[in-house]
Amino acid sequence: MERSLSRADHFDAQFAQDADPWRYRTSWYEARKRALTLAALPRSHYRRAFEPGCAGGELSAALAPRCGQLLCADFAPRAVEIARSRLVPFPHAHVEQRTMPDDWPAGRFDLIVVSEIAYYLGETGCAALAAHATESLEADATLLCCHWRHGGEAWMVDSARVHDIFARQATRASLRPVLHAQDADFLLDVWSADRLSVSRRERSG
Repeated sequence: MERSLSRADHFDAQFAQDADPWRYRTSWYEARKRALTLAALPRSHYRRAFEPGCAGGELSAALAPRCGQLLCADFAPRAVEIARSRLVPFPHAHVEQRTMPDDWPAGRFDLIVVSEIAYYLGETGCAALAAHATESLEADATLLCCHWRHGGEAWMVDSARVHDIFARQATRASLRPVLHAQDADFLLDVWSADRLSVSRRERSG
């Protein structure tokens, strides 16, 4: 618990010093990763999406136009404040203070985006997050997972291990792999409960 609290204090301090400590708004790397993340989603629009670990809400703001409802969460109070401010133009988007994986929200989602958060949770927490995500998916839902490949603190789970945990859980949940991208800097995986590919779904519709 003490280590968990110190991590919360650490992240809140980062946002207290700088509203964009990881340069989500100004970095070309982040802009490119967001564009690839959005392009990887097999549907143009989702009914109800959830993004745990939303930080300052930059990815959230990019997801919002493609969602009927968007729930975002972060455990750092200052990050929640910044994300709420960022999402003011999107009244259908809401930001809550939640600690993952223990404070998983109720209800079901047809999109869950796990970006740059799971490797902070330890293997047990990462596995719990993956289980919560797959158990909360609608019958036609999409699950996306994206993480930086170059490590960080010694206690963080390696990104390849994170994606292996999610892949195993996705298989148990009978999700279909949609995309696996191994960029020089990040891993991006997408799974879907929908059995049709994008082109086949368009032709059938």
